[in-house]
Amino acid sequence: MPTPQQDTAEVDLGGRTVTVPKGGLYDRYRMDTDLDEVARDPRVSGVDFFRRLPKTKVDSPIGATLTPNFYYRISTARITMLARSRTIRTRLPGELAPLEIAPGLGLISVMFFRYDVCDIDFYTEAAVGIAVKPARHGRLGFFDLVAGLKNEHLDSYVLSLPVSTEIAQVRGHTGYGFPKWVTALDVDIDAARTTAHVANDAGGTDLSLRATTPAQTAYPSGRRVSSLTSYTSIEGAWHSTLSQTNVLSAGTTRSARGVALQVGEGRMADDLRSLSPIRTIQFDVVTEGQLALHMPVPTSVQSRI
Repeated sequence: MPTPQQDTAEVDLGGRTVTVPKGGLYDRYRMDTDLDEVARDPRVSGVDFFRRLPKTKVDSPIGATLTPNFYYRISTARITMLARSRTIRTRLPGELAPLEIAPGLGLISVMFFRYDVCDIDFYTEAAVGIAVKPARHGRLGFFDLVAGLKNEHLDSYVLSLPVSTEIAQVRGHTGYGFPKWVTALDVDIDAARTTAHVANDAGGTDLSLRATTPAQTAYPSGRRVSSLTSYTSIEGAWHSTLSQTNVLSAGTTRSARGVALQVGEGRMADDLRSLSPIRTIQFDVVTEGQLALHMPVPTSVQSRI
């Protein structure tokens, strides 16, 4: 994120001018980042995961761009909670249905992200999301449920997705159709502690987290790759966005002890309260990972009304 003392450069995204750190990865490479240079960054464990994912040039609402967007060093935290399906459905479009772990019970989550090294430079992000059934024709299979509960593959609908930089907001909102806005957003995750704070419009607390980081397990690159499919509507047409996470160090706890989530006043807090969470059932933290975020593609979504 640019600091008050850091020089910035102006770039064009689909006719909108945004500022980015001068001399940063986006300023220099416009998504076509030199992997050999990234590999020399001491914060990055390696780039083999990305060498197997060639980029392609596509047209998009933000103009011609390369996809996927590469995130070379990330850390994330996810609080998964139970909520009643009937309440969840009031916040879902009619074409989507909640993923249920038992009749009448669905899954919602609060997530925090820190992207230390990325094609569009450092930023942080938070989300309130709903786990949904895969938006394809046919009934949900047993393996879809098992994979979803293990976080190996999740399908989601996001209610709120604030970010800390302008380029992340424009790309995410205009290019992907996500409900993004810019706010003060701090995320710090290490092997001992996980903390996050999302500011509201008045500078107070929207959501904040203080937690003990679950014990971490290291994984060789490529051994544990999870995926997330998110559904958005862009100009009235349904699209799906695939993200693939190369997990390098992660841990999970099913105890809510040591996890303190403060729900304040703001857009995220309102979205979370509207889902009436019952209780926390899982806390996942990735202290080191990598991510490939693909541009959205049109998808067929079966009407459930």
